[in-house]
Amino acid sequence: MDDINLPYRFRNWRRRMREIRQVRAAGYRERLRKMLRDGDILRYHGNSHEVGCFVASRPLSKRNRYFEVTIVDTGVRGMIAVGLVPHVYKLDHQPGWLPNSVAFHADDGKLYNGSTVGQQFGPKCCRGDRIGCGISLDSEDGQLTVFFTKNGSEVGSVDIAASPDALYPAVGMHSLGEEVLLDLNAEWGTEEDDGQMIVDSHEEDWARLHDVKVTGTLLEYVGKGKSIVDVGLAQARRPLDTRFHYYELEITDAGEKCYIALGLARRDYPKDRHPGWSRGSIAYHADDGKLFHGSGVGDPFGPRCFEGDVMGCGILFPRDFSLDGGDDTDDWDVDMVPKPSAVQNDLYANNDDEEEEEGEDVDGKKVMVFFTRNGKVVGRREVALPVGGFYPTIGMMSTGEKVRVDLHPLSG
Repeated sequence: MDDINLPYRFRNWRRRMREIRQVRAAGYRERLRKMLRDGDILRYHGNSHEVGCFVASRPLSKRNRYFEVTIVDTGVRGMIAVGLVPHVYKLDHQPGWLPNSVAFHADDGKLYNGSTVGQQFGPKCCRGDRIGCGISLDSEDGQLTVFFTKNGSEVGSVDIAASPDALYPAVGMHSLGEEVLLDLNAEWGTEEDDGQMIVDSHEEDWARLHDVKVTGTLLEYVGKGKSIVDVGLAQARRPLDTRFHYYELEITDAGEKCYIALGLARRDYPKDRHPGWSRGSIAYHADDGKLFHGSGVGDPFGPRCFEGDVMGCGILFPRDFSLDGGDDTDDWDVDMVPKPSAVQNDLYANNDDEEEEEGEDVDGKKVMVFFTRNGKVVGRREVALPVGGFYPTIGMMSTGEKVRVDLHPLSG
């Protein structure tokens, strides 16, 4: 009888071995649906009616317990989710929607923990934001602590029931144009510093901060936003010079009214006045596209700017420009300003016909200030340079406004 059943038992054994090999192979293979992967870039590849999901090939562990995703493009709706799921997770569901999964969703800032109904958890995320997810080494038996970060700062954590199945990094998308940069080897702190990441605050870049909070390169308005005197002002520590003559900001959150101004101002500019409103300042305002130059009345100048737009401001210095003296030079290194013969800069204005006497007071020297939007020049205006130079100055005035600033985008 056993001999009769032998072929059947052999076929059954071969089928089981094949299934085991498939399961083992799948354990080291990433899974994705309605997405395309190009190196570390993940792109949504659906029709906005279908969920796209990516599951990494290896789970988080004590050795590799954290990963990050940087939002390259929010697409139509910014429905990007970052979290942890079992490897056999259904790829037509966003991470966090099904049992034994948890995820932080960028479009609404909610935490989804095994349910299609989210709980308010943290801030919304926009283009350029970096979302991280990890597991705590201090998790208790039977529980697993999962934490999430945004731009290097912890947003919060949640305890979930420990599962015999490992949890894998997962990314979900659900609208056209969404794109992220994946870093499965990101690091979060060390045991020596109790798991806290050391983040460069960049506060040393700013001489004055009024009703503005600095987190890395991100500036956030924290004022009342009730009237025109509730201005949040950030002024850089160093003025623009012939070496660093241009800076940019990206509007990561337009807030209630996008009262964001980018410009230049004298060092002692009033903290409760938007850049451009008072003497010794000039600024391009995002909400109406107007240029304000020492007046509360602006001139039509360029297009309005919205969330995701990059605004820039710079100076075209005369070829013979040098900073001679000035009341404020003790507060910054004059040696940082190169002599004209040592400078090679394509943005110098041709000013050969107007030679100014050496040693003349800087106040009154004419320079050309220009503004850009998304890499294209919007316009320019000739202005008198204040004593001590023009300092990069940013103003905000409505709740929720956030900008990411690069004071040296042309360096490096």
